[in-house]
Amino acid sequence: MDFIDLKTQQSAIKEELDRRIANVLAHGQYILGPEVKELEDRLEKYIGAKHCVTVSSGTEALLISLMALGIQSGDEVITTPFTFVATAEVIVLLGAKPVFVDIELDTCNIDKKKIEEKISSKTKAIIPVSLYGQPPDMDEINAIAAKNGNIPVIEDACQSFGASYKERKSCNLSTIGCSSFFPSKPLGCYGDGGAIFTNDDAIAKACREIRVHGQSKRYVHTRIGVGGRMDTLQCAILLAKLERFEFEVLQRASVGERYNRLMDGVGIKRVQQRNDRCSVYAQYTVLVKNREQVIDKLKQSGIPTAVHYPVPLNEQPAYKNVKDKDSTPVADMVAGMVLSLPMGPDLGIEGQDQVFSSLRAAVIDHIDVPS
Repeated sequence: MDFIDLKTQQSAIKEELDRRIANVLAHGQYILGPEVKELEDRLEKYIGAKHCVTVSSGTEALLISLMALGIQSGDEVITTPFTFVATAEVIVLLGAKPVFVDIELDTCNIDKKKIEEKISSKTKAIIPVSLYGQPPDMDEINAIAAKNGNIPVIEDACQSFGASYKERKSCNLSTIGCSSFFPSKPLGCYGDGGAIFTNDDAIAKACREIRVHGQSKRYVHTRIGVGGRMDTLQCAILLAKLERFEFEVLQRASVGERYNRLMDGVGIKRVQQRNDRCSVYAQYTVLVKNREQVIDKLKQSGIPTAVHYPVPLNEQPAYKNVKDKDSTPVADMVAGMVLSLPMGPDLGIEGQDQVFSSLRAAVIDHIDVPS
């Protein structure tokens, strides 16, 4: 069993995939070719945002967004410690300080109730992460940001493209939305790729210039930039994948909801989904005691697993000198218990049952989580 099955998807879209790739090879415009604009137009329509700027990765999307907002040395950016390192990495790369806010036990997303106490005169942005494919409490976070001087909010939606929140698409829930098209993401290319979404014309213009070394036109550099373009070939691959994407979102929801019923039926704790939003289940994650023993037992049964994430960012060696003095006890506890299981739109009932039965056998006597 694969942790993520990309082979079935590739087989299903092979004809369109081959056609799209062949077109790029024929016209030879490998950088900012016509497929780049076509993909941006399609993604704008899908998300409902005014602007989409494709970039070379989800990390670059976050970095370019912060640069467009003018984040610099001495600034503070509030975020969660329970996420992939890129979320904090880009803050530190600009000389700013990540200010970590603890997470909710049930969703593992940033705890909105703890954000305001961390806001200071140096706070220049807030980056909530839509972890495991489910957006956090974005309306409340936006309201807190507005109340405290209209602080820009960047949704790190690198795991949640295709998810929705109160009938609005993830990536279009705040000042800026950033997504990743890493191969294992709900919408993934065959390499690195990402996108920035915004309804703000000035931010979009800045992002477009920054991604091409700060150029407003050829060899006119109006701002500091990076080499952050998304390859034409990767855009072509995503255009082929978009033909099946709505089906895959529905299938992910179906698999996730069935997993939920199975886990709840025997008391295995899992990341909870809120009723006013739809997760795209980038990962399906449970919480277990004695995780290493559970992993070993699942491996013996042929079930692959992953841990997202074993150490909160504020406890990582590279971030100890920039972390806030306050602890994040929920993130610390959850990091020792989370376990992600095989998940994807093509995981059939037989595969789900195999995963569940093996997990149930592995966690006997280890299914309770402290409240």
